[in-house]
Amino acid sequence: MRLEVSCEDRLGLTRELLDRLVEHNIDLRGIEIDTSGIIYLNFPELEFRDFQHLMPEIRRIPGVYDVKTIPYMPSEREHHEIEALLKALPDLVFSLDAKGKVTQANQSALTTLALPVEEIRGMALGSLVKGFSFSRWLEASEIKPQTCKLSFNGEEYLADLMPLFVAEEKGRQALAGAVVVLKSARRVGMHFSALHAVEVGGFEHLQAESQKMKQVLVEASKLAMQDAPLLIVGETGTGKELLARACHGASLRSSHPFMALNCAAMPDNVAESELFGYAPGAFGNNTEGKRGVLELASGGTLMLDEIGDMSPHLQTKFLRVLQDGVFRRVGDEQEVKVNVRFICTTQKQLLDLVHDGKFREDLYYRLNVLSLALPPLRERKADIMALAQQFVSRFASELQRPRPRFTRNMAEYLTAYRWPGNVRQLRNCLYRAMTLLEGDEIGPEHVDLPVAADAMPLIDEWFEGGLDEAVKRFESRLLERLYPAFPSTRQLAKRLGVSHTAIANKLREYGISKK
Repeated sequence: MRLEVSCEDRLGLTRELLDRLVEHNIDLRGIEIDTSGIIYLNFPELEFRDFQHLMPEIRRIPGVYDVKTIPYMPSEREHHEIEALLKALPDLVFSLDAKGKVTQANQSALTTLALPVEEIRGMALGSLVKGFSFSRWLEASEIKPQTCKLSFNGEEYLADLMPLFVAEEKGRQALAGAVVVLKSARRVGMHFSALHAVEVGGFEHLQAESQKMKQVLVEASKLAMQDAPLLIVGETGTGKELLARACHGASLRSSHPFMALNCAAMPDNVAESELFGYAPGAFGNNTEGKRGVLELASGGTLMLDEIGDMSPHLQTKFLRVLQDGVFRRVGDEQEVKVNVRFICTTQKQLLDLVHDGKFREDLYYRLNVLSLALPPLRERKADIMALAQQFVSRFASELQRPRPRFTRNMAEYLTAYRWPGNVRQLRNCLYRAMTLLEGDEIGPEHVDLPVAADAMPLIDEWFEGGLDEAVKRFESRLLERLYPAFPSTRQLAKRLGVSHTAIANKLREYGISKK
């Protein structure tokens, strides 16, 4: 039984309260005193008759305002709250004494070790976790919080180490122990990915140094506020879905769901049930049914990726949704009405599909109310280095390493390539380079580009600006490709049939050095 006694702050009141318990032969288990004027008592359950006599006697003590039963002592409630919090944490948490020995561990740590807390209590944490001396850290003259990478149970973790101090007289502090939190490196990477996934939801996170891309974003910001269907056209990897999400984020529907369905990624019957959902009993013994992405996106935005690959059957059913805003789930007769803004993307020429009879003409003109065309990366060269810097910075955070520098000839190397896979290909190439990088610089030798696609670009791409600029770009690219195979200026000069001095001057002019 637990009591909460509200009273004034009077000398001797606590003693009088305890005397009443002694008179009734009550064995006190615990007492807690709050400075706000509350005394908490914990003692065994009483018979109802004894309890009836005790409560009035406590109320008659001078200075007592009220007394009532409570389910928990404050320390018990705090203990259960902390226990519940630690149990819910996916991270591994250890509590240590001042000598670095385990005093407590949360459920995640115990599950990973497959041991009960009684077996690990009193063990030195250093015998379980490799890569850090906890005892030496706790013995230091000045103990500060630390973050480091450790190995535990065969897996890498990011560890947060926090010392615990208790206050002593004259403002001094005594070391009581420490708390160690181990975060899985895999989960930390997932958190970074999730964070960046949210960050790329607005126009401010789309790189636009080139005039073409700046114009696209100006138009997109205006079209985003409309409710009419929006068609986004562009080659694979140009970022159509990112632009669609940005348009949703800038619209009046931004507080409602954004759902996406890839029309080319699944069979016709599966796509239909994913889009419209299905009624209970529509498939075998299924008794629950399922809502499709149309219903889930109600009030928000539905993006249909690669709309050009939608089957004729689905095109017919989807046309009615565009016209009336209603549809039927698979196997259901009841109509469902939704309020959804549609954004469709495609890398195909829909008008050509209409002429070939592969896409409904009436659906095409209902979808193509508002449209945006994303330029390929080769037509927005001014964005390449800005994108590369953004990707490298993000990958450095994900991989928990310092951000590397680009070599002097990296910009020319990246902008000279055609990037048939566009922004997606650039991102993937830099991710591979960052994963394998051992130094603190990224150069052309670290970026693995397909040989077939690495052929010399078309004349129109080289011929930007004047003839002199085009010739210099060609010379630089040619020397950059040949120098690794002829690694001395004399060999390279002999191969090209020019003087050694001329080659040395050209290499110096273009900043090309041995790799």
